[in-house]
Amino acid sequence: MKTPPAARDLAIGVTVVVALSRLAPDPFAWPIAGFLVAATAVGVLQVLSDVIPGADAVGVPIEAMLVPGLTAGASVLALRLVPVGLWLAPAVAGLALLILVSVTVESRLVRASGPPSSTDRTAVGILLLLVGFVGFAGVAGMLPDVAGMSGGSGPGPPDPIALATFASLDALIGAVIGYRAAALRSSNVRDVAWFAIGAGMVMAIAAVALRSIELPRLSGPALLVLVFFLWDAIHGGRPARRHDPWRAWETGLLAILAIAVIIWSSGGRA
Repeated sequence: MKTPPAARDLAIGVTVVVALSRLAPDPFAWPIAGFLVAATAVGVLQVLSDVIPGADAVGVPIEAMLVPGLTAGASVLALRLVPVGLWLAPAVAGLALLILVSVTVESRLVRASGPPSSTDRTAVGILLLLVGFVGFAGVAGMLPDVAGMSGGSGPGPPDPIALATFASLDALIGAVIGYRAAALRSSNVRDVAWFAIGAGMVMAIAAVALRSIELPRLSGPALLVLVFFLWDAIHGGRPARRHDPWRAWETGLLAILAIAVIIWSSGGRA
């Protein structure tokens, strides 16, 4: 898989910002992550515009910018889990490789003249699981009391706003990787958007439900990745129907269930 020189330059620049962000106080990690998501997406847009023949007329698919941007932002949050010391260097190197691979995979996909091959689908699938784990772990690490990672005797009812933020961030991660997974199978924007919304709601429900269980430190994010994998495996093999009434009912039920789980988890237990 050939990596465009511009992709390497972008990955190096993003990695430098990610590494330096570890020295900033925790409250600054959120705005840095948000800025890096936007900056990386813009950088990927420029990189892919240079490798797509006739990009001015065709344009760059929006899904090609989502995963690299999410990878960069998630790396800022996930790096907070690593103490400043000996293990910081390999952690930064691993995140740098993940950022580079995300841009390289997208550049390969946009340059392809036909539909994604089975090899490309496998590469993207593995990439999405890795990025999802980094993202879920980063959110849990930044909100340990809400995520049940604080190391106390057991997670009690958290602040409703903090819990809603935790669920929303995991839902956003699930929606992004879900959108990218669905875009490999369908070019219909509405079908892809429905899948992304469903994946996001499932991730929110699973994240809030898992926090009520005492789990080892990174087991929660790992289980969320497993939930996404199963959701994608079940719905990815189901043929999309343009006017499927069950799809709307399913989305509505997931939304109601997500709200109910958040309310129950924040105030329904002593």
